[in-house]
Amino acid sequence: MTGRLAGSRVRALVVDDSAYNRGAISQMLTADRGIEVAGTAVDGVDAIAKTLKLRPDVITLDLEMPNMDGFTFLRWLMKERPTPVLVISSRSDSRSVLRALELGAVDFLSKPETRISRSIESLRDELLAKVHAVLNLEMAKVQSSIGLLARERPALPLRRDEEPAVQRGPVEVVAIAASTGGPPALQAILTALPARLGASIVISQHMPAGFTRSFAERLNKISPLIVAEAAPGERIRPGMALIAPGGHHLLVRRDRDGLFAEIAERGPGDKYVPSADRMMDSAAAACGPGVLGVVLTGMGNDGAGGAAAIRQQGGQCLAESEESAVIFGMPQEAIRAGVVDKVLPLAAMAEEIIARCGGSPA
Repeated sequence: MTGRLAGSRVRALVVDDSAYNRGAISQMLTADRGIEVAGTAVDGVDAIAKTLKLRPDVITLDLEMPNMDGFTFLRWLMKERPTPVLVISSRSDSRSVLRALELGAVDFLSKPETRISRSIESLRDELLAKVHAVLNLEMAKVQSSIGLLARERPALPLRRDEEPAVQRGPVEVVAIAASTGGPPALQAILTALPARLGASIVISQHMPAGFTRSFAERLNKISPLIVAEAAPGERIRPGMALIAPGGHHLLVRRDRDGLFAEIAERGPGDKYVPSADRMMDSAAAACGPGVLGVVLTGMGNDGAGGAAAIRQQGGQCLAESEESAVIFGMPQEAIRAGVVDKVLPLAAMAEEIIARCGGSPA
């Protein structure tokens, strides 16, 4: 981090080539008495100069800019002066956002699709919450998580309708919860698992609608597993990982023909969508002791209740350790609840999953 003194105001740098967006984001940030906008930048070149001069605690970043884009700036920043970055981009730019997360951005916000009455100002509450969430993270953890992506193994893209000849192991379903810092963590795990893993995987990554499909497609290209955004009624099979569609819940249902995915709409009282708790609850109800819960990095407490449900049914639970979790909130809550069998760093998570699930390494 940047050595910010306790009690001092957060210094933010706003980087965006749109004067309208720079003004709107700055106004949202300064609405919080604990935040000051130290400066703004119009492109990556300007952002480098302002970063060196102003030494901000957090940076909001647009990706598509003239002269030097956000990706080039991110590469420089992570090498020269690692600082928490929140990307603010449109939903139509989902692939670019995922690329930015791989380069070291810690989280993102989705711009409204149209400039209507509230426009970008509608992001204020989410923006302020995320700024405060990333302030105390250690950038060394972000860099370590990104470093694990270098161990990717080339894999031929698999078709969703392919049925790998996989024999189920002692675990039927691995249910994974993740939020802030989750995309690189999930990528590190899924690229290290074998195609013939003896279990199915279901994932609730806190991500808005419009991004999860691109995320699943990216993972399917680089993981030995079949990875897809879950569809209603889809069969949940060994060797496959299904990701909850952004803005919806992924549930596990069993009937006489096997396990299937259900997609549920957001409810009026839902805090997290997709909800790892709801996904894990349904997996525990459907599979009893045959569930392995995994709680990864993220703010909040989603996954703690679901992990408890899994343990009540005789299942197992793992949690990412503070050593590697970009945001320790979610795993810490599960650990505090006393429902975690083992706490381990991200680098050891795939190996532990394989050991508990079984499956051929090839």
